[in-house]
Amino acid sequence: MSTVPTDPQALREHVRAEYAAAAAQATCCTAAETAQAACCTTAEAPPSCSAYPVELTADLPAGAVRASLGSGDPVTAAQLRPGERVLDLGSGGGIDVLLAARAVGPAGRVHGVDMTPEMVALARRNVAEAGATNVEIHEGLIERLPLPDAAVDVVVSNCVINLAVDKAAVLREAYRVLAPGGRLVVSDIVAEDHLDAAQRAERGDYTGCIAGALSRREYLDGLAAAGFVDASVTFTHDVVDGMHGAIVRAVKPRPDDGAA
Repeated sequence: MSTVPTDPQALREHVRAEYAAAAAQATCCTAAETAQAACCTTAEAPPSCSAYPVELTADLPAGAVRASLGSGDPVTAAQLRPGERVLDLGSGGGIDVLLAARAVGPAGRVHGVDMTPEMVALARRNVAEAGATNVEIHEGLIERLPLPDAAVDVVVSNCVINLAVDKAAVLREAYRVLAPGGRLVVSDIVAEDHLDAAQRAERGDYTGCIAGALSRREYLDGLAAAGFVDASVTFTHDVVDGMHGAIVRAVKPRPDDGAA
């Protein structure tokens, strides 16, 4: 069974340390292409289970692709439109930020928020290398987003909400920063409803996105409690027994929708 710190701050620092190592691994492996650095094969970092089509990432910086640690492709699922404002929760090395920036075009704007300084630095380097001028990377907690109310049209995230200490706060913050009518589209690992927290922890550790995963019902209840409507959780692929990659969708209602 996975051993997980019980203190919220200790848990957050545990996650931060693991993803700092992942950022270092991605940076070193990129350097190894020319310098043959040894750390590319010896450093340990959380495993990636993402599966972006090659044609989506072929022209992205290598550091962004190597730092991809998600469970799917929320940007494609979000069907972004030119001119939209997008926020990526837990933006890591920046792969989804860059994909979103391409989709929304120069008239749009993309924000990434990540709590790990090493990931923020890596993402900023990757954004600069890609020449993306419609992107801003912020250091901060997704439980306390550094954006004003109604600042974006779409919130995406890729296998990060399951790492958050206070998932209810994440969903409330996503709701707050969305403009009315805005949508949440998240790729995450989600448990079947019959698995309790201990059974999830038996299947994998917290930083591997397993022990901290919500069940389908917990996700739907959390979205409703935050004020979202039209919520759905669609399983896309198996990860471990009783747990799946999933696309989570929800909408922030407009005032005239008659919902909160």
